Amino acid sequence: MSSIDPARILYEDNHVMVVNKLPSEIVQGDKTGDTPLSESLKQYLKEKYQKPGNVFMGVVHRLDRPVSGALVFAKTGKALSRLNDAVRNRDFCKTYWAVVKAAPPKE
Repeated sequence: MSSIDPARILYEDNHVMVVNKLPSEIVQGDKTGDTPLSESLKQYLKEKYQKPGNVFMGVVHRLDRPVSGALVFAKTGKALSRLNDAVRNRDFCKTYWAVVKAAPPKE
């Protein structure tokens, strides 16, 4: 059973999925052996669409483990290739927001 709450899916079409990554989740597998978000999303799609075979879920970009935010995943190889090109060509915009206890010092 998938551990993904459908409310975390910010956008989905046939090609891409945008998901709200929670703090402490990993995006791709690492040496910890923790289940990565990409694998949880594959399971979510298998269950949602009752897919019998493998599900493709390409990681377009990552956020560090302690960070939360919107992540874009490709649902097809073609979408992953095009999104990787957009990142490489700087056509892919990212905005970072931070919550701080006090204003940073002015430089």
